[in-house]
Amino acid sequence: MKTRSIVFVIMCCLIQLVRAENGYELWLRYQPIEDASLLDSYRQKHIALFVPVSSDTLKAAKKELQLGLRGLLNYSSQEIASWNELKEGTLIAGTPRSLPGLKDTDVYRKLDRLTEEGYLIASSHIEKKAVTIIAARTDIGVLYGVFRYLQLMQTHQSLAHLDIADSPKLKYRMLNHWDNLNGTVERGYAGYSLWNWERLPRYKDPRYTDYARANASIGINGIVLNNVNAEAKSLRTDWLVKASGLADVFRPYGIKIYLTAKFSAPKEIGGLDTANPKDERVRQWWKDKVKEIYGLIPDFGGFLVKANSEGQPGPQDYGCSHAEGANLLGEALEPYGGIVFWRAFVYQNERHVDRVVTGYNEFKPLDGQFGKNVFVQPKNGPIDFQPREPFHPLFGSMPDTPLAMEFQITQENLGHAGHLVYLGTLFEETLQSDTYANGKGTTVSKVLQNYQHTHGMSALAGVPNVGTDLNWTGHLFGQANWYAFGRLSWNPDMHATDIAAEWVKMTFSTKQEVLEPILRIMSMSREAYVNYTMPLGLNHIMNYDTHNGPEPWHNDPVWTAFDYHKVTKDSIGVDRTMQGSGATRQYHSPVFDKFDDLNTCPESYLLWFHRLPWDYKLKSGKTLWNGLVDHYYKGVEEVRQMQRLWDTLKGKIDNERFRHVATLLKYQEQEAIWWRDGCLLFFQQYSGRPIPSQYEQPAHSLKYYQSIPFPYDWNGVYEH
Repeated sequence: MKTRSIVFVIMCCLIQLVRAENGYELWLRYQPIEDASLLDSYRQKHIALFVPVSSDTLKAAKKELQLGLRGLLNYSSQEIASWNELKEGTLIAGTPRSLPGLKDTDVYRKLDRLTEEGYLIASSHIEKKAVTIIAARTDIGVLYGVFRYLQLMQTHQSLAHLDIADSPKLKYRMLNHWDNLNGTVERGYAGYSLWNWERLPRYKDPRYTDYARANASIGINGIVLNNVNAEAKSLRTDWLVKASGLADVFRPYGIKIYLTAKFSAPKEIGGLDTANPKDERVRQWWKDKVKEIYGLIPDFGGFLVKANSEGQPGPQDYGCSHAEGANLLGEALEPYGGIVFWRAFVYQNERHVDRVVTGYNEFKPLDGQFGKNVFVQPKNGPIDFQPREPFHPLFGSMPDTPLAMEFQITQENLGHAGHLVYLGTLFEETLQSDTYANGKGTTVSKVLQNYQHTHGMSALAGVPNVGTDLNWTGHLFGQANWYAFGRLSWNPDMHATDIAAEWVKMTFSTKQEVLEPILRIMSMSREAYVNYTMPLGLNHIMNYDTHNGPEPWHNDPVWTAFDYHKVTKDSIGVDRTMQGSGATRQYHSPVFDKFDDLNTCPESYLLWFHRLPWDYKLKSGKTLWNGLVDHYYKGVEEVRQMQRLWDTLKGKIDNERFRHVATLLKYQEQEAIWWRDGCLLFFQQYSGRPIPSQYEQPAHSLKYYQSIPFPYDWNGVYEH
């Protein structure tokens, strides 16, 4: 056995030298285990495989195990196919229904501790034979357990004396696609939409199954197919039939589909002259439409709605509240078990109103007025997916209404798919923020989880970063953000560093010489981006159209960056204290006190909550201007450090992925310099202070940067 293993390891090393990888396999690569002793120990645990198949989900679980064991342990398809008897070292997977003999094991009595989606992985004995059991109350729990078990092997963990019991802490774990029906993706940076509407439902692209596998492996159980800026025709019968084809593919993987519903659909496609939620004809139209949907998609999840926001129609068009609009749809879905996600992303696009306070002011008074199957869904912060925001004050302020957190995985305001920015740290920062709603320790994570106890439902949603690019996410490291979101939706109390380590081990290598530099890059990447774009609490100073690249100078009657930095020759920052817009008052004490008091406000939020003179002294003793300069230059230097760390991996990982990331890091450095120089030259006009001579000085004038209309349109831009 050992001789064979050594030969196998040598072959693996030779194969690795010539093998090219494109990232398509994501974290489900199932590459051969090279450590000979580990390989032997794993093989002894997998002498046979016993997974009785009684559903499409169990069929998927068995297929995944076969795929994983074949890749990781170098078993042939023929060997695996011949495993059909119980023997020492058998891996068993199933439920009490598919495995009647499970009731005679010590594992059976532990199943009651699990939720419907939970699983057990345990070392046990059957007929005095040592076996490993993956068990659950439901078939989907078995599939989740299978993915977790394969993860143990991919990350080279011990399979001895296993006793793992795990259940998701949140019930609905959602991806909200911003895919348009014409195949484009709003704020998508990885190609076009995965959904080929022209060929659905008859042709089901195999990539849909791979997408479902990837999502199931991290616990995602719901997918909204279409953009929040919806087209009403997505609810027409012909489009519903197309959507049913995707539902058929996703169903075995425990994933329900949802649709964004346009509030004006009764008028646009229903032949009515109104969409007023108080009109009985409108109410009946929605009931009839929902009945039709469930006739085509029996396990349809429900609706996501963007209403009375950025020009989208909604109940306020008819003098009704958000609650009345949401309850209209909730009432139609309730008989079928469907739910509504009603987005709280609303703001008054008026110069005299601080955008930060609007969402809270609109929704807080409605607490308790929403139906029992309605979520209110705020974004993680009160503005709009900025590189850093304080947590949304609605979390901890609506105890009688279940809230679903919405994160953005796609990097709309984080360099698109050109910048390496690990968002696990951003997600964790928000989830572990203490709201103090019920005293110390009432974190945002706990608020979300508590809704499961008080309302019977809880949720986390993310806007995905996937598209038709071969590696799914454009930037290889964009996969880590998809992975991190899924893991945190299953358990929002996980640590971003632990998640990153899992991802690196499965995506690249378990070797320390590979693991260590990549983890260092990931851990510093988000803070680096904040430093070279929006340090000290600055925000919303990106390009108006593309949301990439600097444009703190944007100023027109419709939209101006000046509302977000309020720069003058004397000061910079927005006063959101009780003397300003009062945004700090929307938080519970002591969070309110901390943000409101200049002496206790974290410097990371300094200019978010306070307006300060250029000579204000930071904790470092430096002036605000010099501190701002330091952050911008530090951000660029951190990108260069990331480049140096990545360069140490040459020859240690496959050349194709190495070159992909190395090239994008060079691109990121150039854009970081663009951000740094453009912003500092602009703010310098007002501060009147120099950039210290020890720093490399901007290579171009401010006019040069202001003449660049879009991030990728550098042609024709010249120094004047």
